[in-house]
Amino acid sequence: MTITKEKFGPWAVILGGSEGIGEHMALMLGKVGINSVLIARKPEALASASEYVRRETGAEVRTLSLDLTAPDMMERVREVTDDIEVGLLVHNVSGGTYFGSFVESPLDVAMNMVMANPIAAVKLCHHFGKPMADRGHGGILFIGSFGGVVGSYFLAAYAAAKAFNQVLSEGLWAELGPRGVNVMSYLIGLTDTPSYRRAGVTDQNDANIGNPITIAEDALLRLSQGEGPICVAPENEEYFKRLYTMSRKESAELKRTFMTKNHPDKK
Repeated sequence: MTITKEKFGPWAVILGGSEGIGEHMALMLGKVGINSVLIARKPEALASASEYVRRETGAEVRTLSLDLTAPDMMERVREVTDDIEVGLLVHNVSGGTYFGSFVESPLDVAMNMVMANPIAAVKLCHHFGKPMADRGHGGILFIGSFGGVVGSYFLAAYAAAKAFNQVLSEGLWAELGPRGVNVMSYLIGLTDTPSYRRAGVTDQNDANIGNPITIAEDALLRLSQGEGPICVAPENEEYFKRLYTMSRKESAELKRTFMTKNHPDKK
């Protein structure tokens, strides 16, 4: 089974849709006739992505330059979506690429991750999920993170925010699945996206680095097949199993070792 307009259309809302995984998803959706509303912070990147998707697929594309931490976030989203039927919501948001001490960093660093993940996710899932359930079809897809599987050194707030999203997706999967709405959290590790390249944390020689195109394809395919509530990118399946066979202490220590190895300047 593949993503279809009848099940997941006619429109998708993609948070983080200006590049990387989100842009590739918009392209794939456009090829099956699903239009997209791309939401991200950078207007230039949004303009480029929307033009590309329109040119390659002929689908309609709307854009919204928006910081998800803004107090009027939902009002801004509604301005560009109230007149359309949204059959797919994709939450593809990191919440920031800051690595550092929780207590030594400004409070806003942690709060921005919470605002862009749990708070935005709850508002958006509630707003778009009810009409999907009433219609009896649709989908909600979280691009999750291994940061949400265990608390992480240097990423305490980010890990907690992603853990919330993961548990939320499990609950929505149980509640909305019987009403025809597919819900899934697709967990990824380091991925070769523009944002990670800018942050300088992607090792291009690492065999476990994810490809945004294959991640987008696999996530949409598995969502369409009704898998879930949690799915894992193939290159990370062994790591996922390893984390769940450890004690919580062992897994937290493993994350600390990984983080200090890859970010020695933060020790």
